[in-house]
Amino acid sequence: MITVWGRRNSVNVQKVLWTLEELDVPYTRENIGGSFGGNRDPDFLAMNPMGLVPVIRDGDVTMFESNAIVRYLTARYGAGLLRPQDHRGLAMAEQWMEWQQQAFSPAVAAIFMNTVRSAPENRNAAAVATGEKQAAEALRIADSWLARHDWFAGSAFSFGDIVMGALLWRFMGLDCAKPDTPHLLEWLESIEAREPFRRAVTAVPRAKNLADWNRIEKETA
Repeated sequence: MITVWGRRNSVNVQKVLWTLEELDVPYTRENIGGSFGGNRDPDFLAMNPMGLVPVIRDGDVTMFESNAIVRYLTARYGAGLLRPQDHRGLAMAEQWMEWQQQAFSPAVAAIFMNTVRSAPENRNAAAVATGEKQAAEALRIADSWLARHDWFAGSAFSFGDIVMGALLWRFMGLDCAKPDTPHLLEWLESIEAREPFRRAVTAVPRAKNLADWNRIEKETA
């Protein structure tokens, strides 16, 4: 059975849990990081020297980095299901997975850290404004793609949708400006209808502020 180290309110952990739920692969999860601590302990640092979650162990494989874990799981357990078998679909899924990490994730992180994870007196309004601008630019690109395709890999749901779906759902819950992206929102509705998504992602409420975040982290342990 696969072991996942990480708390449920981490969006990077949610990507991995959602993937496992889609694949119907049994797993157990250990609370690590955030208010639970443990991520600087020697045993954990031996698995991930950066001290970040998630980490998984699958038999003789131990690995970190959420997108890499999603790729690994879909290659081992979901070829043809979440990992496209045709070269064109695989290429599209891979490019959008990289795009999510490089173009969209940093903008969301800037907004999130300054509206949810920081006390009001420590918030950086300029960082939020920059994040809003970058997020809007990125999401308009994604919206244009989805105006012509059902999914990020073209005609079928894939791991490319997983990494974007978890992050976009978090972004939509943030108190910030959002662009007009009708095709992207229609795609998100399709994502929200998936039972594995509901179990791994939406079962954890979105936090509005630091007090919310700390409460939800404990309540959804």
